[in-house]
Amino acid sequence: MAMVRQFGSSSNGEQPKVVSELFNKFDASNFVTQHTVDEIPTLWVAKNQIRSVLRHLKQSGYPMLLDLTAVDERTRVNKQGFPDTDFTVVYHLLSFEYGADIRLKVALPEADISIPSICDIWPNANWYERETWDMFGIQFDGHPNLTRILMPPTWEGHPLRKDHPARATEMEPFRMTPERQDYEQEALKFRPEDWGMKRKHKDTEFMFLNMGPNHPAAHGAFRIVLQLDGEVVVDAVSDIGYHHRGAEKMAERQTWHSFIPYTDRIDYLGGVMNNLPYVMAIEKMAGIDVPDRAKVIRIMLAELFRIQSHLLFYGTYATDIGQMSPIFYMFSDREQSFRIIEAITGGRMHPAWFRIGGVAEDLPIGWEKLVRDFVNHLPGRLDHYDKMVMQNSILKKRSQGIGIYTKEEAIDWGITGPGLRATGMDFDFRRDRTYGGYDWFDFDIPVAQNGDVYDRAVVRIEEMRQSIRIVEQCLNNMPEGLYKSEHELTTPPIKERTMHDIETLIHHFVNVSWGPKIPVSECSVTIEATKGLNTYYLISDGGTSSYRTRIRTPSFAHLQQIPLISKGLLIADIVAIIASIDFVMADVDR
Repeated sequence: MAMVRQFGSSSNGEQPKVVSELFNKFDASNFVTQHTVDEIPTLWVAKNQIRSVLRHLKQSGYPMLLDLTAVDERTRVNKQGFPDTDFTVVYHLLSFEYGADIRLKVALPEADISIPSICDIWPNANWYERETWDMFGIQFDGHPNLTRILMPPTWEGHPLRKDHPARATEMEPFRMTPERQDYEQEALKFRPEDWGMKRKHKDTEFMFLNMGPNHPAAHGAFRIVLQLDGEVVVDAVSDIGYHHRGAEKMAERQTWHSFIPYTDRIDYLGGVMNNLPYVMAIEKMAGIDVPDRAKVIRIMLAELFRIQSHLLFYGTYATDIGQMSPIFYMFSDREQSFRIIEAITGGRMHPAWFRIGGVAEDLPIGWEKLVRDFVNHLPGRLDHYDKMVMQNSILKKRSQGIGIYTKEEAIDWGITGPGLRATGMDFDFRRDRTYGGYDWFDFDIPVAQNGDVYDRAVVRIEEMRQSIRIVEQCLNNMPEGLYKSEHELTTPPIKERTMHDIETLIHHFVNVSWGPKIPVSECSVTIEATKGLNTYYLISDGGTSSYRTRIRTPSFAHLQQIPLISKGLLIADIVAIIASIDFVMADVDR
């Protein structure tokens, strides 16, 4: 962890090494340094230098484009020290070698919101640039297909601009006239040429098949357009956006604490794990130290949700490949974990139970027995499932050697979590960028080597065993003490204190109704979520609501890679590939 401090910290007044190297190579006059509370080196880069800087960083130890997004700065009050900007494009790069990140920003005036595309440097930039154009109207020069990705093709405006309505009540009532219906249906017509596909080749006429957006194997409102020569996949194009609800826009209208329940609905199988990076980012911005007991409770609940999410993956994976029985057994085990979660939090899939500064309440009487029964029960069931599912010869033939990608390809496409570790990459944020108390626990990081459908399942199954180890350690070593910090910005403050004096009662009322005012700051927190790396990048302008909330989800990057790993395979193989990715569309579309 010394490497993290070396590259991420500037508290000693020295520039991080990566920043000094950039200044030496590209001239310091091309950069403006910005301090952020997450201590990630943050540099404003001249637009005409951004491609060269990014290419250099990719070749110098920052191989993954973790995220690319934008900020509408036009109504931001606190921009002291920033370059003159109306819109900012933000690049977030990740290094495995240095154990650190770097954030680059480019300032754009409203009169010229264009910037060169970097799709030729990172292939996963394709969707991120389309999303940024869709949401903000920023033009990426040289992009091969700069079209809507989350909004309908006929949508007017760019929703994450500050002047775009945040509520339907701020817009004119919608009316579907016959003329509007014809217009919308014409826009939805499928034309292979618009997708970069040819209708025929030499003597072969291709068939085009819509798989989804209402296909049981698509795991949600997800569409893949397959270009077929018989049953062989010539090409495939992923089409998303059918589930888009505007979570990032909603974060701007909600107060800091009232947005917590919305995070549960991002990866709706991750439960409170969705709360974790959001509240951790706010806590870092507000300077709140979370008590040890609250940290361990959070980890225990997060790992319980990792187990139940992986159990769902395991069951649907087996079903998609042709086994019907396993999912019924696995749902029984999920139900036992849900009973524990419900007993502790009062909710099941969406408990929204983490709070700024800790958790909603202390553990209930009898929680130990529920948890111990579960951790004693599940390992034997996993052994049984291994014989039932993973040793099945038909399942092996359907999944081994299918949907392969290499470690280098995974990094290029932004693949994280079990999908990355299945290629032999031994990397897990819980260990390598430890957060929230994970450094107190003893667990292993499962790794496989082949990067195929089968190995992606192998990694997730072993992760459940490691999560059981972590939960058992939480059970055996639960600290005493507070379940929530006594910091004045925790929300809500501990109720018992309100009975002592009127000032504390008023403070409690204000924090519950309006929420805390978070100091002017920017912060990014990344965790190892159920499906890969989940990041919340928050900007506070000093108010009771977020100025900008960026939610980087793993599934968005993962679905983009489907065409790469499906060409030349059969339609049935696409079903196995989709099952092995383990995604939910709410995590993709947000």
